[in-house]
Amino acid sequence: MGLSWMAWTGPTAGFFIFIGICFAVMSVWEYASPGGGPRHGILGLDTTRGDRLFISLLGSAFIFLAWLGFVGPFVLGMLGLAGPMLVVPLVVAIVYAICIFAWA
Repeated sequence: MGLSWMAWTGPTAGFFIFIGICFAVMSVWEYASPGGGPRHGILGLDTTRGDRLFISLLGSAFIFLAWLGFVGPFVLGMLGLAGPMLVVPLVVAIVYAICIFAWA
């Protein structure tokens, strides 16, 4: 079975590589500093490092979906701004993830 069933574009491959890197970094972090016990943060939940990673990845996906919903991929493509305009939700997602890891 090959991988021809999926459209392996550059962004798709980058996304999966990023997720793999996140898991690897979290594994090394857990090995270097075991425990990472639950913390009660601003969300009102007891969360571990893995929980915060999951929440930040899920929230980032919703940030990008909201961006595409409000701005739209067709408008960006017609304007020739498909690449640079994705910097805005990327910055928002990174700030969101930093906030989740710091205070959640």
